[in-house]
Amino acid sequence: MDLAQFDWTLYWFMFPVAMCIATTAMLSGIGGAAMFAPIFMIIFPMLGPEYPFESIAAAIGVALLTEVFGFSSGFVGYYRKKLIDFKGAVPFILVGVPIGIVGAILLNVLNEYEEVLRGSYAVLMLVLSYFIIKVHDPKQAGDTTGDTGGEPIADSVGAAAVGDDGREMRSITGADGTTYTFKAPRQGKGVIATGIGGFLTGLLGVGIGEVVMPQLVKANKVPIPVAAATSVFTVIVVVAAASFTQISALVAEGGFNAVPWNVVVYTVPAVIIGGQIGPRLQGKFSQRAVEKGVAYLFLVIGIAMAYISIRNTFFV
Repeated sequence: MDLAQFDWTLYWFMFPVAMCIATTAMLSGIGGAAMFAPIFMIIFPMLGPEYPFESIAAAIGVALLTEVFGFSSGFVGYYRKKLIDFKGAVPFILVGVPIGIVGAILLNVLNEYEEVLRGSYAVLMLVLSYFIIKVHDPKQAGDTTGDTGGEPIADSVGAAAVGDDGREMRSITGADGTTYTFKAPRQGKGVIATGIGGFLTGLLGVGIGEVVMPQLVKANKVPIPVAAATSVFTVIVVVAAASFTQISALVAEGGFNAVPWNVVVYTVPAVIIGGQIGPRLQGKFSQRAVEKGVAYLFLVIGIAMAYISIRNTFFV
């Protein structure tokens, strides 16, 4: 293991970038790897020949590894605020973890088909941007929880809970004394979306947070602060499983130095800091505004990734 081969100052700029990404991820409940992987695959090659990673698998693996630390830091913040519904996260974890591992294994099998992976990533980003902007627009979907700004929505949830469906009612009291009452989350047909999200997380580094958060808020009417905290916990477990699988495969194939540690030394401490900032800002910004901002970013990423994939396939 010779770490001297790395230029440890090369990626210094990733510290502030990673901090901003982690803060945004904590606020939106969307995985930070969705923003890290495009930086590694699009921006780094534009900076010069010494910046790009050796493979897409390395880019996605490092993105997931970084996300594990960022969301773990965010988990601590939400845990202190006592907003996590651990029981509600279990059904999503039981589906997401094993399928995420399968996706991570498949990534290393498909690693040589780089343009196929880039094209798949482009399609995923474009679909997610449409999904977040249109399908989950509260005004279109009838979701009255989208702009609560972190305030309790016990009245609307309580009204929706009237019935004989037998679902358990839960109450979570945050550290600030606010009590949130809601039905126990369940997946139903959403299990398919969770499975796809877990698979895409293992394969392309993004997916699980993007499908869990909408299911909690829209389908189950979980208050946004509790949904964001529960989504973060779910993402940690699924991403940790996928990341361990991918990093292990990289080390097994290329040795310890196959992992670009000179990037990790900047991104990991940065996302730990950002993971603490995000929960402190929860409720100070419109959840819907944050989600839309991320969605438009995904749109730009999808277009850029599609352009690169088409250019490399047909014109290079």
